[in-house]
Parts: sequence; structure tokens; C-alpha cells
Amino acid sequence: MMYIAKTNEWYLERVIWLVAGVFALSSALLAAFHSPYWLILTGLVGFNLIIFAFTGFCLMANILYKLGLKPKLQKQG
Repeated sequence: MMYIAKTNEWYLERVIWLVAGVFALSSALLAAFHSPYWLILTGLVGFNLIIFAFTGFCLMANILYKLGLKPKLQKQG
């Protein structure tokens, strides 16, 4: 069985993946066509994803939450 995320609404977790993808792809394209120093941004995006996986803290998630996006899943209790 394959897992497919629901796409009928824009919830916080989905937007986080969108933002990370846009930043990573943009920095990779800028590195390819402008300067390899843009790969630093790609590394920072990856580092932030790892920090989020281990700690649950994400600065972008906090910003988006304050802008009104709600998480799809919330731990009860």
C-alpha cells in the first residue's frame, strides 16, 4: 500500500514541505547558473529539516503558525 497525503487543504505541515522544496530547488538553480555559494542555502535547508525531525522545532513553522496556518495533526493530551 502506498501513502498519499491529502491535498484538499493547505495545512501547516504541507506548507513546510512546499517552502523547503522551493528554497532547495531555488538555491540549486542559483548555484548552477549563478554561483556555487548558493549551495550554502541548500545545506541550511537540509540542516533545518534534520533539526526539525529530531527536536520538533522549526522557525518557518512558527512563522506560518503565527500567520494562521493550522497543523493537520496535533498530539492529544
